Amino acid sequence: MASTEIYRYLSVGNSQIPLDPEGYLVDRNDWSEAVAEALAAEEGLVLTEAHWEVIRVLRDFYARFEQAPAMRPLVKAAGQALGPEKGRSIHLMRLFPESPAKVGARLAGLPKPTNCL
Repeated sequence: MASTEIYRYLSVGNSQIPLDPEGYLVDRNDWSEAVAEALAAEEGLVLTEAHWEVIRVLRDFYARFEQAPAMRPLVKAAGQALGPEKGRSIHLMRLFPESPAKVGARLAGLPKPTNCL
């Protein structure tokens, strides 16, 4: 379950978006592409179409299963949606260094995957 504790705010345009202590949105309804880009900038990332493809896969997974996928389900979902070359953990690691499931979920406006530390 997502934290409702507000730790800090992310400035996006004229809005202040509340984030929890791990940088996830407190309210998923605050998500927009502009919010994703601001969160990505904090990670040192510039979102490309390849990033957006994975973000769409993550958001679709959440819409279907009401949870953000951990790494294995993310790899499988990306492979099914984007093809075998993009459904590989190495591809996801290049896009979202450190932890594709956690970083991707954060940028997609989803809660932290349940099986991620």
